[in-house]
Amino acid sequence: MRSPLKTSRAAILATCGALLWLAPNAAAVAQDAQASVTPANAPADASAQAPPPGLSERVVASVNDEIISSYDLNQRMRLLIVTAGIQPTNDDLEQIRNDALRKLIEERLELQELQRQENEQKFSIIATDADVDDEVADIARSNNVTADQLLASLAQQGIGAETFRSQLRAEISWQRWIRGRYGSRLRIGEDQIKAYQQRAEAQADRPQYQVSLVFLDAQRAGGQDAALAQANQLIDQLHQGAPFPAIAKQFSADSTAANGGDAGWITTGELPEAVDQAIEQMRPGALSQPIPVKDGVYIVYLRDKQAGGDSVLVSLKQAAIPLTSSASADDVAAASAKLELLRGQLHGCDNFEQIANKVDGVVAGDLGEAEAKDLAPAFRDAALQVPVGQISEPLRSDQGLHLVAVCNRRKNAAAGVSHDQIENRLFGEQLSMISQREIRDLFTSASIEVR
Repeated sequence: MRSPLKTSRAAILATCGALLWLAPNAAAVAQDAQASVTPANAPADASAQAPPPGLSERVVASVNDEIISSYDLNQRMRLLIVTAGIQPTNDDLEQIRNDALRKLIEERLELQELQRQENEQKFSIIATDADVDDEVADIARSNNVTADQLLASLAQQGIGAETFRSQLRAEISWQRWIRGRYGSRLRIGEDQIKAYQQRAEAQADRPQYQVSLVFLDAQRAGGQDAALAQANQLIDQLHQGAPFPAIAKQFSADSTAANGGDAGWITTGELPEAVDQAIEQMRPGALSQPIPVKDGVYIVYLRDKQAGGDSVLVSLKQAAIPLTSSASADDVAAASAKLELLRGQLHGCDNFEQIANKVDGVVAGDLGEAEAKDLAPAFRDAALQVPVGQISEPLRSDQGLHLVAVCNRRKNAAAGVSHDQIENRLFGEQLSMISQREIRDLFTSASIEVR
């Protein structure tokens, strides 16, 4: 299991090749105080270069007397838009500007603190150019391109290489320092692991949900209404095809953000009650509406769900010949012979319906997925005993005679979490909380002026 502090390279540039798209009048809406973002058809080489000093660049924020320029903000907005895979409208730009500016301020504070630590402790903490080169190369490989191709793709969308490298330098340096300073002090005791296992066992009878999350912190967004508005905007982008991991990476305040929002398998009680209630009503593959909670708003993507305990979920297909419960022995024997002949022509679930429906008097279909315990006895026995990919012998019911194909069979996937996985998860959660606490303290003690 990956630590929440590990950089999710696929999420960072999952949409590297996507075209930057803005409404034709976006530049007019966003210019100057709104951090001028030009349309996608503007010359890439011009927009990727810093404007001449004193002409169009201005100070938009000061962080302990270190400035953030309008060019910095413009570039970060572009990077955020591309890496999140979104297609913003004019209405989205203000929130994108706020998110980009806050991230720039956060990175300035992190690097200032790391520089102070370097001066006091007399050893290197901040990532070198070589460290950043290695990270760029790793990200490029994960996207099946070279580093030069990756940077060229960003340049085509108006994003300078140094903008991308600066973000990576801050992420690498901060994560390295948090892990180096606190990682050796953290001890995940056997009592903690045992308590986790006991909670998992106590919840084993509950349904399990595999989810990805985006959490929008109300305080960070500028209030609950602003967080709700942002959630609606992001859901619109997700419905238009923006990748969920990239959205989570760029916008979520949850500890799962660095993992692309992946929270793994959970049970009810691990998330706020309102989120649990929403998840219970969702189908796998569904995206929730905004879910307001006390401190913000959640967006949930339900990837999969399954029954708890020892329940077994089975996916079945059937071919049937309708027969009444009072059908004669001769009719049953004839139907059985026809199905046995058909059984020899079937090869698991592949082309099952196409082959079966060609036989006169046979009706075939996909029964979908169900819990084995909810099936009629004859079907349940077949579902549990017939090997996956095989076909049952003819089964008699009050409605007819049936062949059943067992296409898949699975148990609770969340029950097999290993000792090491639990330890890694608890370790990552604690490091993530420490990181968030350190950043909050930096904001509290800093002199920040936004213009």
